[in-house]
Amino acid sequence: MITNRESGTTVDEIASGIYRINTPVVRPSGGFTFNQYLVVDDQPLLFHTGLRKLFPVVREAIAAIMPVERLRYISFSHYEADECGALNDFLAVAPEAVPLCGAIAARVSIGDFADRAPQPLADGARVTLGTHVVRWIDAPHVPHGWECGFLHEETTNTLLCSDLFTQPGTGHPVLTDGDILGPSEAFRGQVEYYAHAPHTGALIERLAAIQPTTLACMHGSAWRGDGGVLLRALAKSVTGSA
Repeated sequence: MITNRESGTTVDEIASGIYRINTPVVRPSGGFTFNQYLVVDDQPLLFHTGLRKLFPVVREAIAAIMPVERLRYISFSHYEADECGALNDFLAVAPEAVPLCGAIAARVSIGDFADRAPQPLADGARVTLGTHVVRWIDAPHVPHGWECGFLHEETTNTLLCSDLFTQPGTGHPVLTDGDILGPSEAFRGQVEYYAHAPHTGALIERLAAIQPTTLACMHGSAWRGDGGVLLRALAKSVTGSA
């Protein structure tokens, strides 16, 4: 569903109660897309706020699905403009919302940056939204950022995987079962954004062991299929392991 024709912002359901909000941005270096994910439930959650300048169109897209002021949690993987740049804008329009992030992010960045105190999550901590349940997974430096982590929505088996499988360009399908590893690794070859820590492979394997069936990627299409196989292929490519 198109929610803003000028920006090209759209919103579509990728799993039961989980909506992908997508805005394409054209830059001199080429097109890029920014996705936010809205989990609609008794206590709705937004994963990624988008850049601060995208706040009006993201807010408009949320309002097409539910009242924005109903937001209860505003979550993200790590402290970066496209992850949480509009955090305070959303806190201003959703009076019951709190930032939901990893303990490190809460301590070193969000506790100071956010206009409302964050709710820090320890590794493995669960939050019940209603019928949906999200679990926080610490993933330092995967792909980058000491405070990095992911949310696994257990009811739909959706991994909110942030910058993993970043696909450049615009015009991607909303949800695909096609190849996203090839385009994302080609992009990494041009713009190396992985930290390559000693534990990178082990942390991706931890995600693979969950066997997610939907991957909610921040840039490009969301993906459906055997997430364990795809994540192990990513680990092999990133680490250069046999």
